[in-house]
Formats: sequence, structure tokens, C-alpha cells
Amino acid sequence: MKRGRKTNEANSSSSEDTSEKESKRHKVVEKKTTVVQSPDWANLLQDIILQVFQYLPLLDRAHASQVCRSWNQVFHMPDLWRCFEFELNQPATSNLRTTHPELIKQIIKRHSNHLQYVSFKVVDSSKESAEAACDILSQLVNCSLKTLGLISTARPSFMDLPKSHFISALTVVFVNSKSLSSLKIDDTPVDDPSLKVLVANNSDTLKLLKMSSCPHVSPAGILCVADQCHGLRELALNYHLLSDELLLALSSEKHVRLEHLRIDVVSENPGQTQFHTIQKSSWDAFIKHSPKVNLVMYFFLYEEEFDPFFRYEIPVTHLYFGRSVSKDVLGRVGMTCPRLVELVVCANGLRPLDEELICIAERCKYLSAVGLGECEVSCSAFVEFVKMCGGRLSQLSIMEEVLIPDQKYSLEQIHWEVSKHLGRVWFPDMMPTW
Repeated sequence: MKRGRKTNEANSSSSEDTSEKESKRHKVVEKKTTVVQSPDWANLLQDIILQVFQYLPLLDRAHASQVCRSWNQVFHMPDLWRCFEFELNQPATSNLRTTHPELIKQIIKRHSNHLQYVSFKVVDSSKESAEAACDILSQLVNCSLKTLGLISTARPSFMDLPKSHFISALTVVFVNSKSLSSLKIDDTPVDDPSLKVLVANNSDTLKLLKMSSCPHVSPAGILCVADQCHGLRELALNYHLLSDELLLALSSEKHVRLEHLRIDVVSENPGQTQFHTIQKSSWDAFIKHSPKVNLVMYFFLYEEEFDPFFRYEIPVTHLYFGRSVSKDVLGRVGMTCPRLVELVVCANGLRPLDEELICIAERCKYLSAVGLGECEVSCSAFVEFVKMCGGRLSQLSIMEEVLIPDQKYSLEQIHWEVSKHLGRVWFPDMMPTW
């Protein structure tokens, strides 16, 4: 009897253990099934959703914001509205992309105080689009912008506006944004008084100023910026604003070392523009203070207007000729530009540049990029040029039509010889067929 009772008790205990194990196993399975089959997307962490939204285009982001309340909240988080580009054109006359007016209203109402990196891209030449950009600017009274760019892909745009209207809108940003570090206002009617407002409110933070083709700014206006904005590291302007006083201001002990200076030398009316000469002592002071500066110069002149330039040593590093330039000027480039790193010649004419290229190779020891457009060079001179420059020529863009075969090299032979001296395979560029 005792043995039977023990057996029954053992069986009963074993049955209970098995039942308990089965119960636990079913609970685990249920948990796993619940996790796999019923994900609660609405409760995903907001920071994860925010990271996903940051990779989406604006339109896709707007569509995603309609999924649920949580995603809509993320759509309006400040981090997503720090950087924005307003694209403006007239839909009635253009099929180009534009920022929807309702979105603009929403940004001004809910996110103007979040904006920090803003650009206005006027993609047509209409006065109405430029006015729309000014209207938005004038409403950014709660903003604290760090960068502002006004971009016209077609002229005249901003220049077609009344100057007072444009200045009034721009001043709103200058006054309310106390930490502007980057300002790009090419082809605009900005003037000296508005630059003084800029300096009064942002002198400690401004690092980049790009303002080519701003006819209402005088040398005194840009000098005011250089005198007060000692943290300025990048500057782009037209040659008529460049002066000895400006270079000396940029070279003062208080001023940081400039990293990038771009000068556009432009003439719209041949023979009617008088170009002044910058003293060599001013360039020397400038390069002594900022020895590693990139001095970029774009020349859009007619041949008879080059006389004031390249008469003595100039610390230019990147040199672009957008119009035809004479053999004489290119010969002077080789003699006066020892820091030259990049040279691009759009056109020269029908006189071979053999001696000029050899001179440039001899004197410009840092030259690493060359581009020749409508020019002529004998194959022998070109090979000699490449041989002298050697492997430091990281970019060499020469149209096949530029090279003139001679007794030593044909067009079929030249690419092998040039490739040998460059240390890599090289072929001349082919003229597009369209």
C-alpha cells in the first residue's frame, strides 16, 4: 500500500511539473507572438523618428507627418527646421520648382525662431519672385540666423527691386540675428549703410562675406567691414572694391589670417572701365599676414584692359581667364605669379602659346591644375611643359583641338608621352558633338 501511494504521489508530482513547464512555455510563446505580430509603430522613440525624417525630402516628410499624431509632432520639432531653402518663382510663367505659399506661411508662423541656415533661391528673373523673398525676410523678426544666402539663378532679380525695399527687408535680419557667420548677397542692391548695420550687430561672428556685383557698395563700405569684423576668414568681391587700405586692414594684427579671397575683375563696357593698380607693398603685407591664403582671381576683360595687371609680383593662387587673353599677358603671368596653383584659359587666339607655357612651368613651382580652351600649343611644347611640371599636375584638361602636331609628335603619339610624365593614363578632351 505504501509503495502504491508513493508511486501515485510521484506520478502526481511529475504531472504537476510537466503542466507547469507547459504553462510557462505557452506564456513565452505568447509573448514572442505578441512582440512579432503587434508592433506599436506610434510609440517608437521620437529621436529615432527624427533621425529618419532628417533623411527624407521635405515633401516625403510632410506626407509621413500625416501617419499619426506622434509623427506629426516630430515633423514640427525645431531640429528639422534649422536649415531651409526657399525656392521662389512664378508658377503662372514657369514650370520650375517652388516652395508652396502655405508652407511658407506655416514656417513663418511656427518655425521662424528655429531657422538658422537659410537661403533664398530665385529661380526665375521675375521681379515678383524677388519681392516674395524680401517679404519673407521682413517677417523674420524672431529669427537668429547663422547663415543667409540670396541666390539669383537668372538676372536681374534682386537688382530690379527698389533699393529701399530690399534694404529694409535685409536690415530686419541684420538687426535680429546677432550671430551671423556667413552672408552671401551677390547681385543685390546692398549699400554702405546696410553694411554698417551688419557690422554693428554681427562684427564678432561674421566669418564669410560674399558680395560680388553689388554696385551700391563703395570701397569705404567694405573697408568698414574689414576694420570691424576681425574674425572674417573668407571674402569675395569685385575688383573695384579692392584697395590698398582694404588689404592693409585685412593684414592688421587684430585680424585673423584670411583663408580665401576671391576677386572678380569684370568689364561690361570695353574701353569705358578704368582699373586702378594695387601697390606691391600692400600685397606683400597681406601675404605676410596670411601666408596660406587662397587668392582667387576671375578675369572677364577685353585684351586692351589688361594693362594695369601682372606688372609686378602678385600672390594669386587660382587664376581664371573667362575671355580671350593675349600672349603678352600670359607671358607676364609666368613672370609675376610664383604662387600659382591653378590656371584656366578660356581662349587665346591663333598664336601658339609655346614659350608662355614653358615660362609658366619654369616659374610657377606649385602649379597643379591647368585647363586650356580655344588656344593653340605645339605638341612638342606641350610635352615639354608636362615634363617640367611632372606628376604634380593632378588636373590637366586640354581640348584635342588645342594641340598642333609637329615633326616630333602626332596626336596619336602624344597621349603616351604625356601619360609617361604624369605617371597615369591621360588623353586630351574631346569636343562635345551636340
